[in-house]
Amino acid sequence: MPAAIVTGAGSGIGRAIALRLAKDGHDVLVNDYLAERAQAVAAEIGDRSVAVAGDVSDESDVARLLGACEDAFGGCTHLVNNAGHVHQARMTELEPAEFDRMFAVHVRGTYLCMRAVLPGMLARGSGVIVNVASQLGQIGGVELVHYSGAKAAIIGMTKALAREVSAQGVRVNAVAPGPINTPLVQALSDDWRRAKSAELPLGRFGEPEEVAATVAFLCSDAATLFVGQTLGPNSGDVML
Repeated sequence: MPAAIVTGAGSGIGRAIALRLAKDGHDVLVNDYLAERAQAVAAEIGDRSVAVAGDVSDESDVARLLGACEDAFGGCTHLVNNAGHVHQARMTELEPAEFDRMFAVHVRGTYLCMRAVLPGMLARGSGVIVNVASQLGQIGGVELVHYSGAKAAIIGMTKALAREVSAQGVRVNAVAPGPINTPLVQALSDDWRRAKSAELPLGRFGEPEEVAATVAFLCSDAATLFVGQTLGPNSGDVML
């Protein structure tokens, strides 16, 4: 039975991914930094899920995630690095602490989680890692220099690790959503959301379930030829 760790799965895109993977037959470890949110999503899934609170930027918390997955399901076959943080500020007003936190959650968190699961995947000769980036990591965003930079780093890490481990049976890919109707996006200013919506060829923001479908594809055997790719459920904001 495949077993997935989904970080930041207490709401939004992460919740949708956890529910979709469970529907597709995965055991799911639901992680969120708020225990009650992780527990609520695990309860939606049922017996084939466990909830583990933790901060992905904390090495000891990440070790607990992996240990809990091994105890519950025998190991991690799929990792979805979805945990995220958003903050809006112009570069001249961006404080170092805000910049550091953005990179801690997105970049350090992705690194720590990949580093934790890889030994087991490599030993088995199989595994799937999907990193949730953003289209802003490809094109940038006003008042989101730190967010865009962190998401660009995730895309670069995805490509580099894919070159390292694909021949050993571990597939690594990324998903770069456009603006999605989640609490994180709703936290951005009304002006930003109105302007962004007007730019999109599709004319609307996406839904979490639409991103989850892309992640589910990359986690499936239908995606065996996808290596180091960045798929873009982004309403046409980026066309490659």
